[in-house]
Amino acid sequence: MSKKEKKKLEKEEGISLEEETSNETEESSNDSSNQNDCSELEEKVKELEEKVLRDAADYENLKKRMEKEKSQAVAYAHESFARDLLSVIDALDSAASLEIDEENSSESLEKIKEGINLTIEQFKKVFEKNGIELVEVEEGFDPNFHEAIMQVESDDHEKGDIVQVFQKGYKIRDRVLRPAMVSICK
Repeated sequence: MSKKEKKKLEKEEGISLEEETSNETEESSNDSSNQNDCSELEEKVKELEEKVLRDAADYENLKKRMEKEKSQAVAYAHESFARDLLSVIDALDSAASLEIDEENSSESLEKIKEGINLTIEQFKKVFEKNGIELVEVEEGFDPNFHEAIMQVESDDHEKGDIVQVFQKGYKIRDRVLRPAMVSICK
């Protein structure tokens, strides 16, 4: 193309051919820059995907460990209570191993009774230590802590009062383990 033709074209289109050439060069450099940006972003995405996978694996491992610790805590929750009861079972064993002969039968029976009373005291201490206490019956009938298994007539008691306790009740802190089995006055 001659210089005249170039100038004529430039005037008609309002753009110089030199600018077009520089625009084409800029576009090709922009394309390579965009490719670099794209590859950087792809690497960043891969890194983040790997981090998410590692974090998910860490979370699963933590969850499994916590479940294992929880099941062990539940399995061994009563260990100290059971350990406290060992002295009670020892006292019962020694009471059971006492030999009674005909000469000392009343003395042997007294020793057995004394052993049983000591065992009961040990039970009470272990219960107290672990927050277990008797359900009170002196305060009157309470359906939350007592179970009325019969109604009897009594001149000595008012209607609804506890007349007799058939089986003691126990509670651990505020929760009833076993209600007291009682008879109440009609």
